[in-house]
Amino acid sequence: MVISKVCVVGSGYLGTQIGVLSARYGHTVSMQDVSAKALRASEKAVEDYVQEWIAVGDISEPEGESIKGRISYTVNLADAVQGAGLVIEAVVERLDVKRQVFMKMDELCDPGVVLATNSSSIKVSQIEGATHHPERVLNMHFYSHPWRRRILELMRGTHTTDEAMEAARHFSHSISVKPLIVLKESTGFIFNRVWRAIKKECLTVVDEGVASFEDVDRAWMSLYGTDMGPFGLMDRVGLDVVRDIELVYYGESGDPRDKPPCVLLDKISKGELGVKTGKGFYTYPKPEYKVQGWLQREE
Repeated sequence: MVISKVCVVGSGYLGTQIGVLSARYGHTVSMQDVSAKALRASEKAVEDYVQEWIAVGDISEPEGESIKGRISYTVNLADAVQGAGLVIEAVVERLDVKRQVFMKMDELCDPGVVLATNSSSIKVSQIEGATHHPERVLNMHFYSHPWRRRILELMRGTHTTDEAMEAARHFSHSISVKPLIVLKESTGFIFNRVWRAIKKECLTVVDEGVASFEDVDRAWMSLYGTDMGPFGLMDRVGLDVVRDIELVYYGESGDPRDKPPCVLLDKISKGELGVKTGKGFYTYPKPEYKVQGWLQREE
């Protein structure tokens, strides 16, 4: 199955990146969102990504115009999925919302259309029951800026056919992204399962008063030579998203130790969600960890 048109449901940070990368490699893309404001923000972000690629010489200005011309934006899901061979859901990390979206997508799409969730933690088997055709439902988990990282995680559900998996695999290669195959269902898949353990322990260290979040990040950045630490990364993802992911684990285990730590919930209660609100653990657009000498500075 060769996929020429892709529909992305949810035009936020990662959904927009999936869409613009698909368009860059020649696919027709329909971006859908229930919010017209979100779609306008998505269109602006696409312009920014295209200009970034032009500035570094990855594409020419005419190619940039062609990329933008292959992307349409709509609040109407029925219009968005029309003619698509692959529909990728990229809405909030909440099972109830994702199931509602998949129910609608299943009703609107022909049985041969592959339905993928970009969930970063939820198993496909928890979503597929909302459809009449679970055999075409799977997970394609992209990472931010997929044109830099060039990988995604591909995971099947309990009924996913080999044909659907192969179609998703072929599409991944068509946009120059290597699919990493998750061999069995796993909450958090591959990397996010590891990353979850890291961020959870970092939050717990701060929550228990063992260290400040700044010193946790200093330790990480100094030892691994990165330009930001776990708390900076959580700010970038969105602290509300981090909480929602933690709730997925807690809902599955029922273990009180899997509850989101208070230090995280306190930030969210203040509306401090990270980069998108201008403040999380750090203040944006100029977070403290980017200030020269910050690594060596004592608080």
